[in-house]
Amino acid sequence: MAEDSGIDKAAASLLHRAVEFDHKKRYTEALVLYLEALNILMQNIKEINNAEKKRYVRSKIETYMDRAETLKTHIQTEKTKGTFHEKIEIANNSTGHSYSSVFGRFLDNEVVAIDIEDPYIRAYHQVQNFLCACELFVKNCKNLKCISLLTTEDGNNDQKEWLEKIALDLVTKFNIQLLVQYSSTLHDRQIRLSNGWVIKIGRGLDYFKARESKFSLGTHDLDLRLCHETVVDVYYMKCN
Repeated sequence: MAEDSGIDKAAASLLHRAVEFDHKKRYTEALVLYLEALNILMQNIKEINNAEKKRYVRSKIETYMDRAETLKTHIQTEKTKGTFHEKIEIANNSTGHSYSSVFGRFLDNEVVAIDIEDPYIRAYHQVQNFLCACELFVKNCKNLKCISLLTTEDGNNDQKEWLEKIALDLVTKFNIQLLVQYSSTLHDRQIRLSNGWVIKIGRGLDYFKARESKFSLGTHDLDLRLCHETVVDVYYMKCN
């Protein structure tokens, strides 16, 4: 039903993806796409003069608005019960899985602290991955005050130097503290947000494949980068 040629092409594309995620029970992703598509349709309907076409588009708006409201209620109910769980499977060599796409929708102005446990923020490309995540945190979380990182120690001075440079930039430009601790036994990988969301990525932040060259597409836009196979589990834990 989302492929209907009677509505705006951009909205139809968004709705097609929304329905796909909806069927896969990836409800938070589906909700974001439904709302984006509805916003486009609400703008477009103002410019439609044909009465029949306007009735048709309005019926589509009502249908998808009802579904979006249903998803909102379902997500909120599961959060309240403490049973929310969303699973995202990232296939080998797939694209479209930047940090923004995977967990950006959970980053909002309610987030004041972020705790990251990831044993592999050690090599240069892994620290660069962490830097990309920090950039997203800064953009999406306007009230963010502190990022805590627990990782393993690489045994060379470069790792600490790189992280210290990120910490200096965060505190100088954005008044955000970066606190780094090291553990020799750390295995689990998770991102805890102070708004209650918990994102557990099987491979941690290091699920992107190496770029083919310094000039390959995907060097800067991680949605274009090939990925390793991994699973992302999203939970909600009520804040005390």
